[in-house]
Amino acid sequence: MLLISSCYFYMAFVPIYILILGFTIVIDYFAGIYIENAKGSRRKLFLTISLIANIGVLAVFKYYNFINENLTILLHGLGLNNHIPYLSILLPIGLSFHTFQAMSYTIEVYRGHQKAERHFGIYSLYVMFYPQLVAGPIERPQNLLHQFREKYDFNYDRVTSGLKLMAWGLFKKVVIADRLGVVVDTIYNNPHDYNSLSMLIATIFFAFQVYCDFSGYSDIAIGSARVMGIKLMTNFDRPFVSKNVTEFWRRWHISLSTWLRDYLFTPISISARNWETKGILFALMITFLISGIWHGAGWNFVIFGALQGIGACWDVLTKKTRKKISKSINLQLYNIISIFLTFSYQCLAWVFFRSNNVDSALYMVKKFFTGWGDVFQKIVHHEYVWQPLGLSNLNLFWSVFFIIFLEIVQFMQNKIGIITLLRKNPAYVRWTLYYGLVFTIVFLGVFEKRSFIYFQF
Repeated sequence: MLLISSCYFYMAFVPIYILILGFTIVIDYFAGIYIENAKGSRRKLFLTISLIANIGVLAVFKYYNFINENLTILLHGLGLNNHIPYLSILLPIGLSFHTFQAMSYTIEVYRGHQKAERHFGIYSLYVMFYPQLVAGPIERPQNLLHQFREKYDFNYDRVTSGLKLMAWGLFKKVVIADRLGVVVDTIYNNPHDYNSLSMLIATIFFAFQVYCDFSGYSDIAIGSARVMGIKLMTNFDRPFVSKNVTEFWRRWHISLSTWLRDYLFTPISISARNWETKGILFALMITFLISGIWHGAGWNFVIFGALQGIGACWDVLTKKTRKKISKSINLQLYNIISIFLTFSYQCLAWVFFRSNNVDSALYMVKKFFTGWGDVFQKIVHHEYVWQPLGLSNLNLFWSVFFIIFLEIVQFMQNKIGIITLLRKNPAYVRWTLYYGLVFTIVFLGVFEKRSFIYFQF
């Protein structure tokens, strides 16, 4: 029933694309069995076949035109023509997510950490489980496969807990993220029409938009799975209180970060261990560059990954210095400054993530550092510096209000679980809050058919 539901869910996008998943599922299913039964180099052969199939599908649908476009530019510089045709194909929804999840299965079987799954339906469901099929969390076979064999009786607390989490995720998506998205789209689609102040507001708004959009989806996925008795991993843990880039990636998109750590960073750093610190820096840069490319086929995503890698390398190189500084000044002040600098750096990196192209991103970054003279000049001369941002003043107020509300709720959640806190209150208090959340979604949500940002990956 779950497998049929998952197939129907995926086919609602482009029905024919179910064949792509079917192809990789069949390859990986048999690869896992052959890897487990094989000896010596044959085990690596079957793993290689599996990885080539998965990466090959990803390369064709996501990176073919990007590679071809850059090849055309390179050949043109050499006075040659590129006769390789471009493909007019739509990227399958969530391709990067279920590709990475499928790859983790065969890698874990190869490493001996997971037994090959003999039940074809259960393995298919591992790849296609609809709550997290298109945007994660990217699960591991050790956590998910055995859960599909277990029997789940109706549990009131579990079901209501899952529904509450789904409602909170929907609130973050349609009330916060989609409202902020109006401002972000207005400025980022026409950056040359706006001053530095407007760009700064849009960039800060985008930080919260992408967080509420993606973590909102994760909440809905985790909550809907919980209703059915399935436990998915936590994908976000208050990333905006991170004190450095390394900590940020321990809190942001945790399922991807741990995937990259286990299957890329650790093997590369072990291979380069003779390089000592240089080996760690090399492993970090390669890992984050691949992370950037994973997010999208464009040089802006490559730069985004490079900036994350540079930030992580900086953490390694300055670890001792930062520790000394933290001991020489007030710790609370040090933490506040560190959080502010980390958030600012992430906002700078996200300019490349969100911009339509590298030129627009570079223009905005330049304006961040050079465009404030005009803004301050207008302020001094009492001229109007505020530009239309795509929202009414009332909606701008709601945008800022809900960002503050979000941070307060997450701060409380860190101290004591919200569900635990709610249970301590009488039923009339709890139900008042539930209805308040539902009515806020209905009356203050922005319903413009905005898809989740990470669906494109």
